[in-house]
Amino acid sequence: MFNLTDTARIRLDRSKIMTQHEEQLHALEDAYTSLALDEALQALRAHFSGRIAFSTSLGLEDQVITDAIFRNALDVDVFTLDTGRNFKETYDTLAETVQHYGKPIRAMYPQTQAIEQYVSVKGINAFYESVEQRKECCFIRKIEPLNRALAGAEVWITGVRAAQSDFRASMKFFEWDQQRGLVKFNPLLNWKTKDLWAYIKQHQVPYNKLHDQHFPSIGCAPCTRAVSVGEDERAGRWWWESHNQECGLHDGTSQLRSAA
Repeated sequence: MFNLTDTARIRLDRSKIMTQHEEQLHALEDAYTSLALDEALQALRAHFSGRIAFSTSLGLEDQVITDAIFRNALDVDVFTLDTGRNFKETYDTLAETVQHYGKPIRAMYPQTQAIEQYVSVKGINAFYESVEQRKECCFIRKIEPLNRALAGAEVWITGVRAAQSDFRASMKFFEWDQQRGLVKFNPLLNWKTKDLWAYIKQHQVPYNKLHDQHFPSIGCAPCTRAVSVGEDERAGRWWWESHNQECGLHDGTSQLRSAA
């Protein structure tokens, strides 16, 4: 009689789970593609019974989603990652947004000990020296706090758009985040920049004033510059690196670092 080994059983179980996820995601993709933002977020909240979390960078995309969540009084956990190296304009946007909607935005911070060790051993601006050290800084300041914020969530809403970069152009509305074990929803995937500005003006949404200074994508101050005409929207992120426009939040490279 043939008996499966424990390893083989695990592989079969994982394969079954992945198939179930893929079937669910295909069904959601078909159902949500034609929905307006408000309708999609309302349907999402009605469909999933668990915690839904939204991570806002306070950029243009995320301000649009924040408005839709708060305006419709949806039960969504809205949080932001305070890396400790943000622009003043980003903090101003956070304060203005909280005041405008009268709703809290939970701030997640890096682990103090990890920051202290990184800066003390490698230097305050060590991320300029190599991709590895930049990735480590991103992990400490962004990815580890994000993972804590998403722990136990069933769905993670993001402001990812296909037009932002070649990598993001291949993404879908619904994806399975294998590392974190949750569904990722990208409701603005097919939005253009003009769509964002039209929404911002229509609903009088507060926005980061750096967007008026040719900053389409805004991250940490030392790692973000304005972009020129014709450049990708994320070309101003980690511009000193040749082929990196992601910190690890969305491209899976967050698995390369540990908190140690």
